[in-house]
Amino acid sequence: MVKNLPPVGRTFTHLLVNTAVAGLTTSFLWFALTFWAYLETRSVLATGVIGGAYMLFVSASSIVFGSVVDHHRKITVMRLSSVTTLVLFVVAAVFYHRVPGAALTDLQQPWFWMLAVLILIGSVVEHMRNIALSTCVTILVPEAERARANGLVGTAQGITFLATSVLSGLAIGYLGMGWTMVVACAAVGIGLVHLLTIRMPQEPEPAAAGSDDQGRVAIRGSIALIAASAGLFALIFFSTFNNFIGGVYMALMDPYGLEMFDVTVWGLVLGATSLGFIVGGGLVARFGLGPRPVRTMLLCVVAMGALGAVFTIREWAWLFVVGIFLYMCLIPAIEAAEQTIIQRVVPLERQGRVFGFAMAVETAAAPLTAFLIAPIAARWIIPFARSESGQLAIEPLVGAGTPVSRGIALVFLGAGLIMVVVGLLALVSPAYRALSTTYAAAVPPPTAELGQPVTPTAGEVVATASAAAALTLSPPPPPDGAGSAADVAGVPPPGAPRDGHVPQDP
Repeated sequence: MVKNLPPVGRTFTHLLVNTAVAGLTTSFLWFALTFWAYLETRSVLATGVIGGAYMLFVSASSIVFGSVVDHHRKITVMRLSSVTTLVLFVVAAVFYHRVPGAALTDLQQPWFWMLAVLILIGSVVEHMRNIALSTCVTILVPEAERARANGLVGTAQGITFLATSVLSGLAIGYLGMGWTMVVACAAVGIGLVHLLTIRMPQEPEPAAAGSDDQGRVAIRGSIALIAASAGLFALIFFSTFNNFIGGVYMALMDPYGLEMFDVTVWGLVLGATSLGFIVGGGLVARFGLGPRPVRTMLLCVVAMGALGAVFTIREWAWLFVVGIFLYMCLIPAIEAAEQTIIQRVVPLERQGRVFGFAMAVETAAAPLTAFLIAPIAARWIIPFARSESGQLAIEPLVGAGTPVSRGIALVFLGAGLIMVVVGLLALVSPAYRALSTTYAAAVPPPTAELGQPVTPTAGEVVATASAAAALTLSPPPPPDGAGSAADVAGVPPPGAPRDGHVPQDP
C-alpha cells in the first residue's frame, strides 16, 4: 500500500502535519465548548446557535481568507493564522477565569456569548490554513497524484477528528473548561514554534503578487473566473449538499449523543466513529477518485443522505455508531473530489480565492439549517414527541425512546431523505454533464522531469477549465487575422512560459 501513496515531499509533509495539529487544537476547544455548554445549560438552542455561528463565521470570512492566501506567501499566511488563534484563545482563557461561573453559564447575560465568540473566531481563523494547504497541494504535488494527496489530507483530518472527539470529552469530564482552555493555548503555542522552522522555497513569491488586483478581495473577478468554467458553479452548489445535512447534525448531534451517553463516553464514541475519516481518506489515497470525480462526489452525497435518514431511526447505540462511522467514511471522498477538480481547472494564482469563495458558499448552508432547525426542534418537534398523540404518530417511523432523541431522529429522517432526492436530481442535470465535460477537457500537459516546465504542443489544451471550455464548446476558429480560440481563452502560444508555474517539491 505504501508504494501507492503520492510522493508528497518533506515540505508538504511538514505542512500537512502542522495543519493537522492546528486543526486538532482549534476543534478540541470548539468541541469542548459545545459539550460544556450543553451540560451546563441543557439547552438545544445554545448548541444550535454555537454550531450555526461557527459555520456562519467560516462562510463570512472565507472569501477574505482566500484573497489573503493568493496575495501572500502560504507559509506566512499559516503563521498569521496561528498567531491570531493563540491571541484569541489566551484572551478567552483570561475572560473565563475572571467571570464568575454562575454568570458565565446564564444565557440571559452576555458573558457566555462573549466567551463563545472569542473561541469561535479563534477556531475559524484556522480555516485560512486549510485554504493555504489546498494551494500547497498544487504547488508541491504533481497533478497526477493530487487526488491521492487530497486523500491524505482527508486522512489527516480524520486523525484530527478522532483525537479531538476523545480528548474534548475526557477534558470536560475530568479537567473542566478552565484547564481545557489552558491546554489548548499551550498546544497552539507549540504548533506555532514548529511552523516558524518550516521553509517553503518552492514558492519564492506569491503567485498573484504581480496582478492588478493586489491587496483586494476581488470577489467579482473570482466569480467571473468560476462562471467562465463550464459547470464550476454547479460543483460548488453540489458541494453544499454535504453541508445542508451537516447543519442539521451540527445543531442536534451533540444533544442526541449526550442524551444517549455520558460525556466521556460520547467523546470516545465520536473518536471511534471518526476512524471513518481515516478509512475514507485512506481509500481515496490508495485508489483515487476514478476517472469521473464529479460522479463519485454525487454518489457519495446520495449515500450520505440515505445514512442520515436511517442511522437514528431506532434508539439503538450500535446503529447510531455504525451510521456515524459510514457517514464519516464518505466525507473525505466528497472533499477530495471538489479539491481535485478545482486544482485541475483553476489557475494557481486564483485558487486561493476560488477555494475561499467555494468554502463561503458551501458553509453558508450549515448555519442556515442550524439556526433554523434548533429552535424548531426545541419549541415544536421535541414537545410534540413528548405528547401522547405525538408518540403514537412518530413511533412507527422512529420507534420509542426519550422524547428528545425521537424528536431529533425525526428531523434526521426528513433531512436525509431530502438530500437523497436532491443528489439524484443533480446526477441527471445538465450542469453535471457540463462540469464533467469541462473536467475531461482540461487535460494537463504531459510532465517531463519533475519540476521542469513543459512546452505545449500545437493544438494541446493547457491549464484552465475556461480555456478547455472555450476550445471544446466554441465554434471553429475565425478566418485569418481574427485570432484563434486559444488566444481568446488565454492559452499561451507554444514555447511561451506558463503563468504561475512553480517548481514542485520532490
